[in-house]
Amino acid sequence: MFVNCLTVSAGAAFGVLARVLSTNWIKSQWTYTFPFATFAINILGSLLLGLLTGLSVGPVFSLLAGTGFMGSFTTFSTFNVENVELLREKRYKYFFSYVGVSYILGILAAFLGIVLGNLLKH
Repeated sequence: MFVNCLTVSAGAAFGVLARVLSTNWIKSQWTYTFPFATFAINILGSLLLGLLTGLSVGPVFSLLAGTGFMGSFTTFSTFNVENVELLREKRYKYFFSYVGVSYILGILAAFLGIVLGNLLKH
């Protein structure tokens, strides 16, 4: 149990670092109202977690990369706060676009990752 916690923690440390660096870089490139940084990170995370799932990586790597890294790289809480802010600012077009496109592309990215992972392991 303790080793599993350390494994997840190690992955999470790298995941949050990757998220901060990615967010800062994306925000320096994208200055529009749409919260593109969180959107891009969550879609990429969905693809990568799907890939790990499709590859059927072992339990230790799954804890490290899946639970730890991807769990701290992607961010459901920021996604929700950004949506509340869009609603409070009455930016309904952005709100509905963000929610709809995030879920649709997130599911498609996860599916694509699983398919690619299955293809790569054979």
